[in-house]
Amino acid sequence: MDWSAALPTFFITLREGVEAALVVGIVFACLQQAEQQKLYRWVYLGIFTAVIASFVVGLLLNLGIQGLQTSENIYAPVFKQLFEMGLGVIAIAMLSWMLIWMTKQARFLKAEIAGSVKSALGQDKKAAWAIFSLIFIAVFREGLETAVFIIAKFQQGWTPLLGAIAGLIMAAVIGMLLFKWSIRINLRQFFQAMGVLLLLIVSGLVISAFRHLDAAAIAFNHINPSISNTCGLENTSCLLGPLMWDLSEILPDRQFPGILLKTLFGYTQKLYLVQAIAYLLFWLTVGSLYFRSLHKPTQLKTVANP
Repeated sequence: MDWSAALPTFFITLREGVEAALVVGIVFACLQQAEQQKLYRWVYLGIFTAVIASFVVGLLLNLGIQGLQTSENIYAPVFKQLFEMGLGVIAIAMLSWMLIWMTKQARFLKAEIAGSVKSALGQDKKAAWAIFSLIFIAVFREGLETAVFIIAKFQQGWTPLLGAIAGLIMAAVIGMLLFKWSIRINLRQFFQAMGVLLLLIVSGLVISAFRHLDAAAIAFNHINPSISNTCGLENTSCLLGPLMWDLSEILPDRQFPGILLKTLFGYTQKLYLVQAIAYLLFWLTVGSLYFRSLHKPTQLKTVANP
């Protein structure tokens, strides 16, 4: 089994899981301070429901891909590649936006959640539902991003799912260390390091999204060969322009260490012009926005006994 495919989803779910654990931990602390331990069960229910909902979304997306794989429709291979490209684009947009948003909003996180809990407790009979909704939205948001990313990588088999489970377990352990055993962790450094790693992983999705787009064009051309005689032939592309490099003899992406670079950062042994331009544009836009957001002060330096 190729365990390298588990690494990207491990890091994604670790970071997203820690974000969710922060929200859950702060809510627990606020409820304890307000002596409202009776609402704990609504926190647990919100977590459980959000995890199940995220799993259902992932399952439905996977069923869509499996349905296209087994479909007898002549254009099913084209639709499958376009569907996977769409998932990649959605994953890029969601993860990039959340990365930048979380970095900018981190210094307000505790105050915002505490304010939401206080407002919920003031609703008397509706307090339980408000707490449940707060937890469900926070956890489902992270779970949805993870589910879309996993399905976008699911062509590598079940291994990414194992990485996601390991990441969730590690995130739960970090949450316990922070809020149950009061271990001090420098969350600012953690999120900065994970943020850079996340950018590298998401930038790899940019490469693979265009690969799926080109594969859709190649599949369409095979169905309608009269359109082009050269599209999809060796070292040629339908939509991605000229070949920038071919490292298949030096660093193949199906052997170690190339396969590790491919699963983590989207390395490809054959890179085309459009892919290279898209990769650079991603770093010039999303990358620059993220690194600029790091210069703003944050309150997530350490957490213990919130």
